[in-house]
Amino acid sequence: MIIKTPTRFFLVSGTSEGFSHLNAFDGALMASGVGDTNLVRMSSILPPGCKEILPPPTSLPHGALVPVAYASIVSDVPGEVISAAVAIGIPQDETLAGLIMEYSAKADEQTVVQQVKKMVEKGMEMRRRAIKEIKSISATHKVVNIGAAFAGVVLWD
Repeated sequence: MIIKTPTRFFLVSGTSEGFSHLNAFDGALMASGVGDTNLVRMSSILPPGCKEILPPPTSLPHGALVPVAYASIVSDVPGEVISAAVAIGIPQDETLAGLIMEYSAKADEQTVVQQVKKMVEKGMEMRRRAIKEIKSISATHKVVNIGAAFAGVVLWD
C-alpha cells in the first residue's frame, strides 16, 4: 500500500484527568481535537514543502488514520507537574525535509519546551540543514488523581 505524502501539518495539544492512565490519555487526545481518530505514530520527519494550517474548524473524520508525531505523559502522583511538547525545525531550503522532535517529562512547561527545541537544533545540525524557524506546542498539567499531557504534529493532506 502506498500512502500519499502529506502536504500540510498542524499542531495540537491537550491535558486531562481520567479514571485510569488510558482514560486520562484519551481525554488529552479529546482535548487536543484528535480523540476520535486512529493515530498512526510516525517517526519525526516533516515532508519537504509541507505547509502549516490551522486545525480543521470541524473535527477530523471519525475513525480516520491520522499520521502524528507526538509526546505524551501520564502520572498518578497527585500534585506532580507533567508536560509534553513537540517542536518542528523548518529548513531554509524548502526542498529538504524538516525535523520533528518530541519530549515529555515530570517538569514544568518551560523546561520541556526548551529541551525539545534544543533537540531540533541538534538534529538539524546533524543533518547540516540551516533552520528557517522552529515551531512548537506544549501542554502542562498538575495532577489531581490521574492526569495526562499530550502534544502532537498532525500531518494532513
